[in-house]
Amino acid sequence: MRTLISTAFVSLDGVVEAPGGESGYRNAGWTFKDVEFLPEAYEIKGQEQSEATAMIFGRVSYEGFAPVWPAMEEFAEYKDMPKYVVSTTLPESSLVDGWGPTTILRSLDDVAALKETEGGPIIMHGSVRLHHSLSDAGLIDRYHLMVFPLLLGAGERLFSDTDKDTQKLKLVEHKAYANGIQKVIYDVVR
Repeated sequence: MRTLISTAFVSLDGVVEAPGGESGYRNAGWTFKDVEFLPEAYEIKGQEQSEATAMIFGRVSYEGFAPVWPAMEEFAEYKDMPKYVVSTTLPESSLVDGWGPTTILRSLDDVAALKETEGGPIIMHGSVRLHHSLSDAGLIDRYHLMVFPLLLGAGERLFSDTDKDTQKLKLVEHKAYANGIQKVIYDVVR
């Protein structure tokens, strides 16, 4: 069974929307404009690239990353990695060439079936709506969170407000950096 990892930049009040400067959001770019950059605080991103064997996105994140990431040296290890896009609307004709094999999954059952296959960890970047669905369905196994010392007040949150049973987490790793960012890794307790 494969491990599904959700990785996210998140403010202390749970906002994950527009961390990299996407236009149209009040607090766009909060990860780099409001917190001092310390390379060591981002080491987990290199670790994720070397450990992941596949990536999974929702349609919106795929459409945002696919035109940009294939040419970025910082994400070179992701280029040929298999990718999965969870979408009921994305046509096959919209998949980007030159960014490794990409498969469209049409349902959460398809994601559950993917997790049952042989292989290493699958990592999910962005994709807040997909994150909500996968978390609510109990399909996420691990969280890699970079918690930023900011209260943004508005924006999409990492977790949905769905009424569901308590989900216990086990702390695997924690590190605080001089700029106030905290790396927190949790495994989901089953």
